[in-house]
Amino acid sequence: MPSPGLSLLTLNIGNPSVARAKRQLAWLIMRDEQVLVLTETKASEGCRLLADSFADAGYAVHWPALGPGEYGTMIVATVPVKPDEGFGARVGYLPARAAAVILASPDGPLRVIGLYVPARDASIGKTERKRKWLAACDAALATTVTEMPAIVLGDLNVLEPAHRPAYPFFEPFEYDFYRGLVCAHGLTDAFRHLHPDDAEYSWAGRAGDGYRYDHALCCQSLRDRLTACDYLHQPRFDGLSDHSALTMHLAIRPPAALPL
Repeated sequence: MPSPGLSLLTLNIGNPSVARAKRQLAWLIMRDEQVLVLTETKASEGCRLLADSFADAGYAVHWPALGPGEYGTMIVATVPVKPDEGFGARVGYLPARAAAVILASPDGPLRVIGLYVPARDASIGKTERKRKWLAACDAALATTVTEMPAIVLGDLNVLEPAHRPAYPFFEPFEYDFYRGLVCAHGLTDAFRHLHPDDAEYSWAGRAGDGYRYDHALCCQSLRDRLTACDYLHQPRFDGLSDHSALTMHLAIRPPAALPL
């Protein structure tokens, strides 16, 4: 039975093989959430299978065009959405990692932004790539989140500054991006707002150390409408992905469903 209101889910699908994409599709298509934000997509057979299968089933699919070797974000919905190509253009750098759609909710228009932030290692090149992308995304959000109510979901590859445990290899610019989301842009970390003391993780390293990389945030005008935000570990435990999914529910009337 679908939950009342608007519900969203984000999952890093890890650029799946065709076989794994079929398993992901079987799980995702049974979900009740009206909006799915799928990160770590690529112009691959597995990701194309997902996009085509959802479209053939009647879902709305927004998947910004990907250049050779690039990663991106796909937004899939069981309700009508208007692709917002302008947000990726505002980011400019690696724009397919930032997908956005606008929902015409009976309670007013709502922008959903899906992000897949670049990962990095200790190399200068990947560190600067991540620094540059975060700065570009931060600037785009500054001019976007004030235009209409907004929700931001995805694999942000950053941790909250008070993350437990703390890891010494994260740099100040990574924590600053998170601080910018909640301070400069006035977004609320939905999970932390509803679970102030819980330690949950959406990705685990080889040694079993946990990281809360996947996030869902909303603007202040939606904060009091949050009814639930929880991690679903089944995709990770079942080998659908190396990430857990994250769901978010709000007391907002969704648009009428598409005829699936």
